[in-house]
Amino acid sequence: MKRWNEKYHDKFKWHSLSGQLMDLRNLEAAWKKVRANHGTGGIDGETIEGFEAQKELGLAEIRRLLKERRYGPKPVRRVYIPKPDGRQRPLGIPTVKDRVVQQVLKDILEPIFEEIFLEGSHGYRAGKDAHQAMRKVRGYLGRGYHWLVDADIQGFFDHVDHDIMMDLVREKVADGRVLDLLEAFLKCGVMADGDYEATEEGTPQGGVISPLLANIYLNHFDRRMGEEGYLLLRYADDFLIFCKSRQEAENALSTAERILGEELKLGLSPRKTRIFNADGCYGEFLGFLFTKGEMAPSKKAIDRYKNSIRRGTRRCQPRNARMVIEGINPVIRGWGRYFGYMTVVKPFILLDRWTRARVRSYKAQRRSRRVITRCLPEEEYLVSLVSLRTQKPATCNGERRTRAVYSKWVRTVR
Repeated sequence: MKRWNEKYHDKFKWHSLSGQLMDLRNLEAAWKKVRANHGTGGIDGETIEGFEAQKELGLAEIRRLLKERRYGPKPVRRVYIPKPDGRQRPLGIPTVKDRVVQQVLKDILEPIFEEIFLEGSHGYRAGKDAHQAMRKVRGYLGRGYHWLVDADIQGFFDHVDHDIMMDLVREKVADGRVLDLLEAFLKCGVMADGDYEATEEGTPQGGVISPLLANIYLNHFDRRMGEEGYLLLRYADDFLIFCKSRQEAENALSTAERILGEELKLGLSPRKTRIFNADGCYGEFLGFLFTKGEMAPSKKAIDRYKNSIRRGTRRCQPRNARMVIEGINPVIRGWGRYFGYMTVVKPFILLDRWTRARVRSYKAQRRSRRVITRCLPEEEYLVSLVSLRTQKPATCNGERRTRAVYSKWVRTVR
């Protein structure tokens, strides 16, 4: 029977990958990555520390079972984490041994599929990040693509079709041992409150290999939209389509729904999908608010920042102001470095004032209320968001110049 994606299958595929899978050096490298990521144990209760205490024994056992084709992944442990909108996001936590094997598979398959991933895909890829994606957004808007389709795939990780997933992997890989092991991970099941649940579809969020599988699955959507002539920018299951007219945007949305529905058995979230004009309306992507000439943090991103600072400066904790500042500085640095690439500085100035006020209020409960209006000695240790803004070097008349304060340019002194 002819495959549904026959034309994309390579004539020459990767056949001999089992040797890399069972190579003890690759298992050692995979274990180091798993250990660096920390994380909790799976359903067997084994922790990172427990595995490390008998690492040689554990890796030798994994290698033996892989060689004998008797390795079987255990069901993942179901846990829930809160989402910004108040709902719960389900995660599946594999055992430590399963994470090591998944990491080896990822290290083997990732370079193979990176060759066919398109430039418009930015999520979960080495050398690609959110800042590069936002630079492309600004570039496309500058080229006149002002009509945008902003869409999100509904419940993507829960609705990945296993047969389609395996056929997409077979486009490049023909090693039966690797394919069988990958399919076993997809169908390993979930343990929730002591009850086993079979997984007929989906790939659990929390697995080491899940991000790579997501990109393999959605790479088909990327190339099909490109064949239809649309400019697509995707980060994981969230994407933008850039158009030059409303009619083109409506056609692009219909095409995206058809390809996702008919070829990948996925659907778009009605609540998170819309068409808008960036000339007079703000779009939101990767935590940024953007329009034709501006870029700033979104309201959700600002709220998350404030909630983190509130937790760090809550009144009922036995720490002085210096210790509190040391605790919130990493939050400020992380948030400031992520959103430092933007054109609007006012949100940073306002958030700096708000953060200083929180620290002064914390200090005020131990001193006279007059200190609220004064600069505290400890404030010199507080990181400023404004200082973290990204200042990009520019070229003027063939010479590199650096932006100084007050929006002026200064010549580099040699």
